[in-house]
Amino acid sequence: MTRVVSAVIFLAVILGLTVGLHWFLWARLVRDPGWGEPWSRALGWLFLGLGVLIPVALILGRFIDGPVARVLSWTAFGWMGAMFYLFLVVLLAEIVRWPLFLNAQDADRRAFFGRLLALVGGGGALVLSAAAVSQALRALHVKKIEVTLERLPPAFDGLRIAQLTDIHVGPTIRRAFVEEMVAKTNALTPDIIAITGDLMDGSVAQLREHVAPLADLKAKHGVFFVTGNHEYYSGVDEWIAEVQRLGIRVLRNERVAIGEGFELAGIDDYTAHQFGNGHGSDLPRALAGRDPAHELVLMAHQPRSAKEAASFGVGLQLSGHTHAGQIWPWRYAVKLQSPWVEGLYREGAMQLYVSPGTGYWGPPMRLGTQAEITEITLRSGMRTA
Repeated sequence: MTRVVSAVIFLAVILGLTVGLHWFLWARLVRDPGWGEPWSRALGWLFLGLGVLIPVALILGRFIDGPVARVLSWTAFGWMGAMFYLFLVVLLAEIVRWPLFLNAQDADRRAFFGRLLALVGGGGALVLSAAAVSQALRALHVKKIEVTLERLPPAFDGLRIAQLTDIHVGPTIRRAFVEEMVAKTNALTPDIIAITGDLMDGSVAQLREHVAPLADLKAKHGVFFVTGNHEYYSGVDEWIAEVQRLGIRVLRNERVAIGEGFELAGIDDYTAHQFGNGHGSDLPRALAGRDPAHELVLMAHQPRSAKEAASFGVGLQLSGHTHAGQIWPWRYAVKLQSPWVEGLYREGAMQLYVSPGTGYWGPPMRLGTQAEITEITLRSGMRTA
């Protein structure tokens, strides 16, 4: 599937959802309550304008940059998140609305109940949205975990990996965020930095300035990167070249020796084969000829690679992609695609860590989740004499 076709399908889905959701919200919050003129007309135009803004901002954000584009993006993505919570609250309010609506004997009482539920729904959505924005814009959190690997040589006991993932530099995440992330990561003095995909949302030309601080990342054994699905929406080959220019090693279905008995591997995104041009997840290629007695950590953007990785004897897989649902209750929808949503799991003899992400996608919101830089300390399970 080409990049253009993928973009067209994505925009078509967004447009369909946008139209349907805005019609539902307009019907429940404007038409049914009957606010009277000029309020009904003004609210109707407001919903229409906000509905048009979402696809316009998504399209323009790919071609233009600057203050106007950023204002449009912040407004569109902010409304996208608020709209979700407004839809959720109004949908739940339907449970209350229908008995009241059906038992009301006249149009005035029905309109009263409609206005009451509209105000309650709008207030509830506003509170949830404000809480979600506050959580998303908090200072970056460092999460520390320990993972014991049975084949890890004792010489590597205590080795620390800093995982960054799903940063999504783009319309609302800019250079200042990247600078803060780099400073906090370097302060950990990690042995390895692993960036597991979805670094950006936009072209190299638009975002080169904003990802430039990544060149300052420092780790004893190097900084490594694998592609996520969003790299393929943003010009993957150009981004691979740019990431390499910043001094970061891109692992494309390959592995590197960190030292005697310990290796790091990385594979293309799980869906990369759809984009052709030599891209596609190829774990057998990455692990060809390896010594199974050596410990191996795999960087794979999507946790859906876990079953195959476990069958190949990988010790630990580092993934992201899920955002842990990002805004509650989306984590339950994520579970329909992947049983691995957030945290440390076991898949056979292999362990899998799924980060909730270091940034966010789309709405500048998080609720029930927290963005993180993950510091993973490896412990040797080998017995020493």
